[in-house]
Amino acid sequence: MSAPDRRAKLDRDHPTLSLRRQCALLGVARSGVYRQRRAANDDDLALMRRIDELFLRWPFLGSRRMVAMLAAEGIRVNRKRVRRLMRLMGIVPLGPKPRTSKPGAGHKIYPYLLRGLVIDRPNQVWCADITYLPIGRGFLYLVAIMDWHSRAVLAWRVSNTMDTGFCVSALEAALARFGKPEIFNTDQGSQFTSTEFTGALAQAGIKISMDGKGRWMDNVFVERLWRSLKYEDVYIKGYTDGTELRAGLAEWMGFYNHHRPHQALGNRAPMAIWREAMIGALPPMAVDMTLAVAASLDDATASTTSPQPQQQQKAA
Repeated sequence: MSAPDRRAKLDRDHPTLSLRRQCALLGVARSGVYRQRRAANDDDLALMRRIDELFLRWPFLGSRRMVAMLAAEGIRVNRKRVRRLMRLMGIVPLGPKPRTSKPGAGHKIYPYLLRGLVIDRPNQVWCADITYLPIGRGFLYLVAIMDWHSRAVLAWRVSNTMDTGFCVSALEAALARFGKPEIFNTDQGSQFTSTEFTGALAQAGIKISMDGKGRWMDNVFVERLWRSLKYEDVYIKGYTDGTELRAGLAEWMGFYNHHRPHQALGNRAPMAIWREAMIGALPPMAVDMTLAVAASLDDATASTTSPQPQQQQKAA
């Protein structure tokens, strides 16, 4: 049993066994079990929702510009608070900067392998990313693994913390169902640079690629996925807890993969491209990064609302 699976068996509310004792019995390091995050207050949740909406429309906004945008709407907030909430949400503005994501201490950073590479077939390159999702009086995190060529979402998982376990779980599910890619590309976030995640890739014989400094457009396809998901589903339905959210995500992901047409794919659905190209029914379609980047910066058209107050939930 893997370490993430053993950690999943921990019961923080066990009547007799302390968390430290459970870790000892399961052979899990206590230092690897994170303290539960304190629920955010309603003011923070409403502000986080608005920050997320603005960021989806203009993904180059950093904390300084975000403060100015909020002030123009009559929302007076200092930069320190905005920066704290953006960090909590895992939001990093697009554009050249010293570091795109912060790796964990001692984690190995792998070289970027996609420079000049023509991506013209499924399972050539996979990528992964994490996003924030608002629910009721709280929020959860979603990780998705995408096939770069077809844009198909191969696996996804939801968690109430940005730890490594749910990322490894999504990776294992994708490998079990769809084979393996030649290259797996991520940012330099601590979840993806962890020995658990990179070890799983190395064990499967997959080349590991990580975005370099300022390589903001390498994440453009997943960023477009997040924008579509939030404006077409999450913001419209206003899920109140993790159970509702997971059910809604399952429905929308099925629609996205099998029915939602993509103009860049000849108005075909991502999974149709993946399956047909895998059996040689379609000619290779190279990724046009220039068009993809331009499309990713289009304004979102959906209207926005504030979250309704509900109780903070945990993901299973």
